[in-house]
Amino acid sequence: MTRLHRLLGGDELAWLVARVRKRLERDEPLDIAVTLSNPTEEQRQAVHRLLGRAPRPGRTLSVSLPAVDDVLRRSGAHPDGLASAVLELTGPLPEAGDLEGLWDKAFAELTDTRLAEWALSLRASGVIKRLAPTPQRAADLLAMLDVVVRQLPSPGEPIGRFAARTTGDAHALDDDRSLATLALRAARVLSGLPDGSGAEWRREVWASVGLMRDELSTTVITLGLTGHRGLEAWLGQPVHLTLRQLVRDPPRLAPLDVFVCENPVVVAAAADHLGPSCPPLVCTSGQPSAAVMHLLRLIVSARGTLRYHGDFDWGGIRIANVLHDRVPFTPWRFDTASYLAAGDVGRPLTGTPVEARWDPALTTAMHLAGRRVEEELVLDDLLNDLSA
Repeated sequence: MTRLHRLLGGDELAWLVARVRKRLERDEPLDIAVTLSNPTEEQRQAVHRLLGRAPRPGRTLSVSLPAVDDVLRRSGAHPDGLASAVLELTGPLPEAGDLEGLWDKAFAELTDTRLAEWALSLRASGVIKRLAPTPQRAADLLAMLDVVVRQLPSPGEPIGRFAARTTGDAHALDDDRSLATLALRAARVLSGLPDGSGAEWRREVWASVGLMRDELSTTVITLGLTGHRGLEAWLGQPVHLTLRQLVRDPPRLAPLDVFVCENPVVVAAAADHLGPSCPPLVCTSGQPSAAVMHLLRLIVSARGTLRYHGDFDWGGIRIANVLHDRVPFTPWRFDTASYLAAGDVGRPLTGTPVEARWDPALTTAMHLAGRRVEEELVLDDLLNDLSA
């Protein structure tokens, strides 16, 4: 059994076991190849180890079930073959009439009332059956999820330490784990954040419930922000705040009118020209990090307002769209009128046009004018606004 678990029992091959289990429950033959879309590198390597040959490159991963059956029989890991092996790992097939009741019991393990509505949608989506192919495995997974979410929000804790404390496994909430997939979705529901994807979005969601990943490497540049003794000691100078500082010791913010820019050059120029008299200014430094988003949400939750400016190019529009989808802002010289007022300056505009969701006419104006206007070209206007 130990050898069988090494071959088929890991998270990387859970999808394969689930496919086989489903075919067994439907009394379908195991004489086909099954395919996984967009596999991770870990899933590819697990198939390589199982079959002894590298899978073909591409966006899908196909596994021949007869080949797996042959490996299990010839290696002695499970001489009775694939079907018997999967039943050994996942339990016997239930009677048809009992199956729905077993799934009811599995979902009853998720008892946190804050997630009652989400649990219904989770069951309807079929995600659990993909992650845990049997009611018993689903019950174990959902019971552990319940333990995790009942400890949220955390007061500010590294995610590995939190995972070790709540589950006994410091890696239980790593990105490739089934529990992490569910816990991240639950955290998003608890914090009310919009859906998204990517590493920064995941860090942002974890931070919203007080869990920190890469808490020292993700930062945000600020100038003129007050509400914390460390900030006030450096008033007039740009300050890098880490995600750890923002989660563990957040500034006590009054309702503020905060300017937000895309490029650090604006912050440096404001520090040179205005020093301590500069109003609160936050820089996204390109695509906003989890630290940037956490600070902007702190400002908004304190009834502050955000005024945003970025580069007039397609990359700048994409960045602004990310902000627009996640926090409310008003454009700061970042609309159609401001673009046209800049005149015939800047380099030629290249790339694929992107609709500016806060001002659709801006996309048309940029496409027709064909010029990119970066923040450096309108720096004097931005400094004049900051000094008003």
